[in-house]
Amino acid sequence: MVPGMTTEPTGLRARKKQQTRAAISDQATRLFLARGFDQVTIAEIAEAAQVAKMTVTNYFPRKEDLALDTHDQFVLLPATTVRDRQVGESALAALRRGQLAGVAARNPLIGFSGPEFARLVTGSPALVARLREFHEDRETALADTLAAETGAAPDDIAPRVAAAQLTGVLRVLFTETVRRTLDGQDDDRIAAAMTRLTEAAFDALAPSLAEYAIRTG
Repeated sequence: MVPGMTTEPTGLRARKKQQTRAAISDQATRLFLARGFDQVTIAEIAEAAQVAKMTVTNYFPRKEDLALDTHDQFVLLPATTVRDRQVGESALAALRRGQLAGVAARNPLIGFSGPEFARLVTGSPALVARLREFHEDRETALADTLAAETGAAPDDIAPRVAAAQLTGVLRVLFTETVRRTLDGQDDDRIAAAMTRLTEAAFDALAPSLAEYAIRTG
């Protein structure tokens, strides 16, 4: 056998990496919920997950992402929804539909995280700042997708303006969901309210975006 080579299948290695990453994240979340984000060290997380400290930082270069372990899913959700929209459906209509489906499913990516986790995030300035970056990243991702979907020129500002409006509404709805969670409302009550608010929020954008980025085929 050539030195450095392994017979372990690539799929098995990838699965082991995913398991290790999930185990680290799970242990970190457990510690954060018990003691608070700022009070837990990387060394303590490594010990709890039974891995080396360097392993933790290899998987999670930023401590904040140990608590907010959904960056890619969160950032890409609106862009993916727009890319997958139906023929005859605008970006606005697709995102409205996706948001309402998320409310019905109590999706954590739109704010249904539970009171303990909501308190953890809102109680840490570092996590609040990181979540703000998540929202900014998703605006950029959606703007890029809208530009590609509409064939916009590089200097066309329309996709960026539309993305700012659309993700702005999603951010308002996310924040409202978290606020109601912190107020002690249960998920069913929150979902009923957020269904109404989602319709109202997207209706407000309809005059400017109802005909924008309609899929023609």
